[in-house]
Order: sequence, then structure tokens, then C-alpha cells
Amino acid sequence: MHEMALCENILQVLEEQAAAQDYAAVKTIWLEIGPLAGVELEALRFSFDAVSSGTLADQAELIIVETKGEAWCASCGKTVPIRQRFDACPNCGGYQLEVISGAELRIKELEVV
Repeated sequence: MHEMALCENILQVLEEQAAAQDYAAVKTIWLEIGPLAGVELEALRFSFDAVSSGTLADQAELIIVETKGEAWCASCGKTVPIRQRFDACPNCGGYQLEVISGAELRIKELEVV
């Protein structure tokens, strides 16, 4: 389950930022996650609860903001929506798609005390 490792990395970033920006606890964390990031959202929620227990993010509310997947199609030259990697272009049926959004996993915002 790589979601556990992702949550450990998120917690590490929170701890580093707490030291740099002088905050003691995280109340809310907003994560921006795209459909192409390869993350199982429920596993991430479970892992975050387990990893954050007893830390500065203990009892923090985790809010996941899901983004949309988009790709540029080299065949037709259009930007098109995609739901998963290796989808065909919904416009022309081509497979020469370059992902331009939807693969992100980032901390979007924090509420801290």
C-alpha cells in the first residue's frame, strides 16, 4: 500500500514546515489529487489517520480536492479530458496523448495553529 508511504511523506513536509513557519498543529489539510496520480483515495484517508496519530496532524481534517485529467492530443491538436492513462482521445480516437493535468498530488492549503 503506497498510500501509507505518501502519508508519511506528507507528514514529513508538515513537520518541516512547522519548524520553518513556527506552528504547533495542523487543523485542516487540503490535498489536491488528480485521477491519474495512481492514488486510492479511501486507502489514503485510512493511512493518513494511522500515520498522523500522535503527531502535529493528530485529529486534523483531511479534505481531498479531486482535479480533472486533461491531455493534449498530438493527432488532432486539441486538449481533451481523460479519466485514466492510455485512454483514447475522445475527439479523434488517437492514442498520442500527452498528460497536462490530473497526475498531481500536492498539499494545496493548510489551516494551522
